[in-house]
Amino acid sequence: MSIPHETTWLFDAKAFIKTLPNQPGVYRMLNHKHEVIYVGKARSLKKRVASYFMRQHDSPKTTALVSQIASIEITITHSENEALILENTLIKELQPRYNIVFKDDKSYPYLLLTQSTYPRLISHRGERRAGNKYFGPYPTMSTARESLQLLQKIFKLRNCEDTVFQHRTRPCLQYQIQRCSAPCVNFISPEAYQQDVRLAELFLQGKNQKIVDELKIAMDKAAEQLDYEKAALLRDQITILRRVQEQQYMHADTGDVDVIAAMQMSGVVVVELLMIRNGQVMGNKAFFPQIPVETSNEDIISEFISQHYLVMNEPRPIPKQIVVSDANEDMDWLANALSEHVGHKVTLLYRVREEKRHWVQLALKNAEHELKTYIADKTHINQRFVALAEILNLAQIPTRLECFDISHTQGEATVASCVVFNEHGPLKSDYRRFNIENITGGDDYAAMHQALQRRYTRLQKGEGKLPDILIIDGGKGQLTQAKQVLAELGITDVLLLGIAKGVTRKAGLEHLFLDGRDEAIEIAPDSPALHLLQHIRDEAHRFAITAHRNRRGKSRQISPLQTIPGVGPKRRRQLLQHFGGIQELKRVSIDEIAKVEGISRSIAERIFNTLHQ
Repeated sequence: MSIPHETTWLFDAKAFIKTLPNQPGVYRMLNHKHEVIYVGKARSLKKRVASYFMRQHDSPKTTALVSQIASIEITITHSENEALILENTLIKELQPRYNIVFKDDKSYPYLLLTQSTYPRLISHRGERRAGNKYFGPYPTMSTARESLQLLQKIFKLRNCEDTVFQHRTRPCLQYQIQRCSAPCVNFISPEAYQQDVRLAELFLQGKNQKIVDELKIAMDKAAEQLDYEKAALLRDQITILRRVQEQQYMHADTGDVDVIAAMQMSGVVVVELLMIRNGQVMGNKAFFPQIPVETSNEDIISEFISQHYLVMNEPRPIPKQIVVSDANEDMDWLANALSEHVGHKVTLLYRVREEKRHWVQLALKNAEHELKTYIADKTHINQRFVALAEILNLAQIPTRLECFDISHTQGEATVASCVVFNEHGPLKSDYRRFNIENITGGDDYAAMHQALQRRYTRLQKGEGKLPDILIIDGGKGQLTQAKQVLAELGITDVLLLGIAKGVTRKAGLEHLFLDGRDEAIEIAPDSPALHLLQHIRDEAHRFAITAHRNRRGKSRQISPLQTIPGVGPKRRRQLLQHFGGIQELKRVSIDEIAKVEGISRSIAERIFNTLHQ
């Protein structure tokens, strides 16, 4: 049930609180513009909302929030846990100003072991299918890949596609660099390979010492049989495993635990997630949320747990124990909600001892490092913006840069990219890409003109912000296209800058062209301003070429014959059988195409024209 309360800017809190029930639910606070500025949950709506209108508040955030309340809307829920999940959904949907907002992340990666005579071990993210074995999750794809590389080094399991594996006639590079035992060419028996698979599974289950003991027995046996080569290989495996044990803090009885720590510094907040599986540290991941002013670490962690784990459309792995560095009064509530959500008991622990205390300290140490690195990078970017303003003799430091680049393969699947930087660095939410159509293949000027026109026509309609500086990856010709587009649209308050590689195309020798100046701007190779321009130029190139490859890959999966009206599966089959393939079909004339059974002259002309656009 939703009970709206419309008032003027002066909110009558006493009258509204009298209407509230002592039931669980969610409340939404709105300002005088009817914008939702805060979403909260409550076990008792009456008590929780009333707490905001006490005479004094310890929190500056609450004071600022209450001063802007013009109305409040509530939704009553059946249970406290339902209120918590609804709050989480609304925060992600509305992203209110005074809520802590964590960005939704991708699903966690796993290591996947297929089931076959020679199982394949790969990193995997996405849907989990029955029949395969999954190990993890890992905090990031990079940690999953590191573990995969280590396993390949120790146990030499294959990672190639089944189609590649079945058609190999000689070992691949993985065998040459001693990362695979080459089962594709029968260099190892199925029994020996399955033994390596079993040991790899034990390793992924955290049973390293058991593996070492087994390998030591096998090494001694090989030495007794004078098989010194095999003994040496086993010795090397034992050495690597012992090094891994030294690097990882382990406790055999701990099981699966997530450790969460929050830290603040210079107005920046980080939440560090440390993941332990089978008593072994799998890795860590840092989250930098959007937060209102002066928010406590306890509330930050509470919101992180809610938003990170209570994901309805994509369930996250929730361990039986979650250890936190700071806790508020909602921890029991969160534990009950998580237990109900995942189907097993989840315990939230605070003020722990022994090995769990060690993990909290480790998480805090990583959080501090992430914060210092983030702040240093942010400061460095600010210095680059200041240097750019000085080089270009600007009255004010720019706060928004946009850079365009074009990517294609001999005119095929042309894509333009637009990347955006602000004073904090890349603003990826504002990145855009444009599939270029109806131009001569390879005409970069026309592609640039179309991309700029589409981009800034939308901005003129209010669908975004104009940049302070528009950067074009190219020389005077590309810059001219940008100047023409802005003139056509009547945009006059954007500075145009072209960045072109020098004759040798080496970094640091770029030429900068500023609109209105005939000569290139001289800039030192070690200038922070040049580093900023190189950064955004390279990012635009990366974004463009990635989009181009994706588009090209999709187009090449579809036969051009499929796009021709009147050419169905039967005619396509006849054409390909007659000419032997699409390349030969492209070489022949209309008359030759019309000779194929079932192909009329008009259809032959249509086929010819489509293949020779």
